Amino acid sequence: MRYLIAILAIAGLIDSVLALRIHNEDPSKAPPCAVTEKFDCGAVNHGRFSVFPPTSFDEEPGSKKVHIPVAILGIIGYGLIAIFALANKLWITLQLTEIGFAFAAFLSYLEAYVMEKWCIYCLYSMGIITAILLCTIVALVLQHRRRRAPAIVVSP
Repeated sequence: MRYLIAILAIAGLIDSVLALRIHNEDPSKAPPCAVTEKFDCGAVNHGRFSVFPPTSFDEEPGSKKVHIPVAILGIIGYGLIAIFALANKLWITLQLTEIGFAFAAFLSYLEAYVMEKWCIYCLYSMGIITAILLCTIVALVLQHRRRRAPAIVVSP
């Protein structure tokens, strides 16, 4: 199960790299996933919520404030999840996954109700982190059951 979690985390890492590529593109270019008015990765990945902390409305374009692209946080998070899953540290993996799930859920909320635009990479990431969360919970339950199972003693 930990290998499945690591494979999903690597898929999430690749997805985050693709989102970062869109974030670093020139906004005047047509992004590759501007499918409809509601599905526009370029608008989402160049919006004020595409960085952490979000840019403020009165911030100058050449401001010295440090803003980290959300996709970089995804790369770091998915990388840590993969490392801890492969190291069989499932409780740490669960904690990281819960943080990632909460972060992705909040970003989905922003896309749905604030920006009213969706990024296909963000939706993939939400699906991937949800799958990792479910797999991690199942892995922990199975691990707990194996530890609590009584040893079968065969008498001669």
